[in-house]
Amino acid sequence: MTVTLAIHGGSPVRTEPFPSWPIFGEQEERRLIGALRSGAWGKLDGEEVKQFERRFAEYHQAKHAIAVVNGTAALRLALVAAGIRAGDEVIVPPYTFVATASAVIEANATPVFADIELETFNLDPRAVEAAITPRTRAIIPVHLAGLPCDMETISKIAQRHDLAVIEDACHAHGAEYKGRRVGAIGHMGVFSFQSSKNLTSGEGGIVLTNDDHLAARLWSIHNCGRMPGRAWYEHFMIGGNYRLGEFQGAVLNSQWDRFEQQAETRERNGKYLAEHLARIPGIFPQSRNADCTRHGYHLFALRLDPNTIEVSREVLLDALQAEGIPCVAGYVVPLYRQPMFENQAFGPYTGCRDTGPELDYRNTSCPNCETISSVQGVWLEQRLLLGPKHDMEDIVVAFEKVYENRNRLAEQAADDTGNVF
Repeated sequence: MTVTLAIHGGSPVRTEPFPSWPIFGEQEERRLIGALRSGAWGKLDGEEVKQFERRFAEYHQAKHAIAVVNGTAALRLALVAAGIRAGDEVIVPPYTFVATASAVIEANATPVFADIELETFNLDPRAVEAAITPRTRAIIPVHLAGLPCDMETISKIAQRHDLAVIEDACHAHGAEYKGRRVGAIGHMGVFSFQSSKNLTSGEGGIVLTNDDHLAARLWSIHNCGRMPGRAWYEHFMIGGNYRLGEFQGAVLNSQWDRFEQQAETRERNGKYLAEHLARIPGIFPQSRNADCTRHGYHLFALRLDPNTIEVSREVLLDALQAEGIPCVAGYVVPLYRQPMFENQAFGPYTGCRDTGPELDYRNTSCPNCETISSVQGVWLEQRLLLGPKHDMEDIVVAFEKVYENRNRLAEQAADDTGNVF
């Protein structure tokens, strides 16, 4: 017997809230008060940021970590440290937060969009290879939702063409590719600690690298162009004050003590959801193979096939939300369709135009990205994965309930009068 959907007047699957985010307590309070009372509020004088840099680098199997004000700045600093300049091209995916591409503009270079894989949501190495020109200098693979990219293939492509690889791991704290934690596989890796991230201090970012030369450049750029051991007012290269503050460092050190257990919970619950939702016709959780030895699960991403489910994504989301399951469509516009790129509204950053007058993002097309953005993509927030197994069971039941009522949903959507059945 089919159970009536909540959106049609039935009882919702879930009325209790999912875990909230961020999670914090007395530990964060003690650390913050300690930093406050120390009087050493900046990175140059305090110990909180330095301690966090050491801990984060060691965990991610990196020699060096440079903590900065946010993930966007971290991306830009990595590009500058790699020597990216006007006229250079950097290959990026179009299905990501705008900073992945806007940081390239702010490095005075040109983002070139390569399509993603429909199954993984990540950069398609074949599209990367096809996008390479004599001007290409770097690739930014994004570990979307926390799923590691095909780093082996991307790294081989980069080696053949002498390109820098900058991992955008802003979704992927603690994720593993073939047993290696992401962020230190490429030449550099970038993480964000913005409010929604799996490890957060409200704002913040970090760059990892195993390259001593790049680490020295990153340190100088984030510290006003200074060099260790030289005079305070000597400035050897372009830079600024991008240093992370001690209050954020204190929060990060406290949050770090919680991180591993949370990561294990997300991995366990994410696997459960993927297994059970994949049994529903037309639902395709983000595909992971054996190369992904741990998913970061900043998001639980999935695709839906409207032809199989017989209703649109918008109708499905409305029905799921009525059942008490928070879910969103995610990135609904490919980056190259954003007004900033279509209008080349890049302000003073004119270096991208050095690639030639033919630059016109309105001619860009990445079919897989467009399919996921406009029709198929669905996200569940990482906080939903922090609860007990019962929470996951409720999510699965809600999806099953919506699927069983798909015909009724289709009828309602087709009702021109707007009446609710």
